[in-house]
Amino acid sequence: MIIGLLSVEIFLPFSHSLKEKRRILKSLKDRIRRHNVAVAELDYQDKWQRAVIGVVTINSQKAVVETMLNKILSEAETHGESQILNHGIQFF
Repeated sequence: MIIGLLSVEIFLPFSHSLKEKRRILKSLKDRIRRHNVAVAELDYQDKWQRAVIGVVTINSQKAVVETMLNKILSEAETHGESQILNHGIQFF
């Protein structure tokens, strides 16, 4: 069994309040959840223009997990209201 964790640091240049940040992140997280994965905000909860989200998936094959997380990363990069600053994938 392989567990994959994708962590993505995001810059939100158009966010001017925590409320606006939550709206943008909700939109992004809803798009990601369509892939049947778990998503959570991990860091910078008190910053307006910054966030770290974590995405977790599990499968018996590492290639499937890696493909899924790379697909999600690509989708996050195309989200118009955010910019990816950094990302990392870990396997357990």
